[in-house]
Amino acid sequence: MPQAGWDDDALRFRPPPAVTLWVPVVVAFVVQVSAAIGISVWQDVPPPLAALSVALGAASALALVGARRWPGPTVAVVAALSTLDLFVPPDAGPVFLALAFAIIGAVVRGARLWALISVGLAWLVAVTASGLIGTPWHPFRIALATLGLAFLFAIGEGIRSRRQRGAEHRAQLVERRRTLEQEERTRIARELHDVLAHSLSQISVQSGVGLHLFDREPERAREALANIRSLSATGLDEVRGVLSFLRGDDLSAPRTAPLTPQPQLAELPRLAAQRTGLGLTVRIDDRLGGSAPAGEVQTAAYRIVQEALTNIVRHSAAATATVTLERHGGDFVVRIADDGTGLPEEAVEGGGIRGMRERALLVGGTVDVEPGPRAGTVVTARLPWQELP
Repeated sequence: MPQAGWDDDALRFRPPPAVTLWVPVVVAFVVQVSAAIGISVWQDVPPPLAALSVALGAASALALVGARRWPGPTVAVVAALSTLDLFVPPDAGPVFLALAFAIIGAVVRGARLWALISVGLAWLVAVTASGLIGTPWHPFRIALATLGLAFLFAIGEGIRSRRQRGAEHRAQLVERRRTLEQEERTRIARELHDVLAHSLSQISVQSGVGLHLFDREPERAREALANIRSLSATGLDEVRGVLSFLRGDDLSAPRTAPLTPQPQLAELPRLAAQRTGLGLTVRIDDRLGGSAPAGEVQTAAYRIVQEALTNIVRHSAAATATVTLERHGGDFVVRIADDGTGLPEEAVEGGGIRGMRERALLVGGTVDVEPGPRAGTVVTARLPWQELP
């Protein structure tokens, strides 16, 4: 059951459902019953008629108990009881608050048609019967009562409209939160993929080579094991850095391990050195002339190169891979070309290529993956050049 509290979306206090149900019942009962008794005594109404007036006031108030579950029938019952009370002494009977609560509640809860038909028929019967069995009502009284009923309907429509706007606003906030959460999950997955995929794939390759050469060429096997140790240490440091960055930790605080959550272009030679070996040579062709784009563009470029080299190691039997960095007007162009057998279809359509495109899109760029002019694959990333401040 919903509890009372502050509505975070509407920034207002929402009382518990029991309060909104029973407060109208209690208020209408106390006002109508006490007023019927007082007016009957004041006008010296015969006891049977006074008792009937009190009973009608009590019954109409208690009928509001069903307003939440059956708003339509409730307003019909209260309208009928209110009409009957108009013709029961005392003439200046109490104001039927129950009818006001029933009309507003029915409109707010979606029983507008019930309210219109019930109140309209009750009002028509009251006006017609007043002329047939007694003195016709004064036109001013009819007009005032009609305006009062219309005002109650207007209040109900206003509350209903406000609730609908609030519900739509809350739905939009929920959808916005869901979208932000999904974007955050995607970002975390992308960061961890970028950090782990290249290290684990290289470790897998190195371990396979080490096992294959363990007996025949122990020195090369030892070299592979050393590379595995270096790659695992680097990967662990990068995972710690990414997790700290995602948690929003203070990166200026002293740590026991280096953190590298946002690699830059200056780290590409180290990446190339890690990839070089076991039949693959990675070269960096830097044509930027010492200039460099903004940090976020550098990070995107680094991650794209990292993923492209990982794909070459995993899927392409390449001997050489060349990473070219250059500037074409307002674009920072990063090209990774290899002379291998090319990427299989599942790799081109997989999460790695998609991650590269998402990286580029985040900074307003694009990534194209095409077959090489003679062999292999060419990955071209075009990122907007943004000068360092």
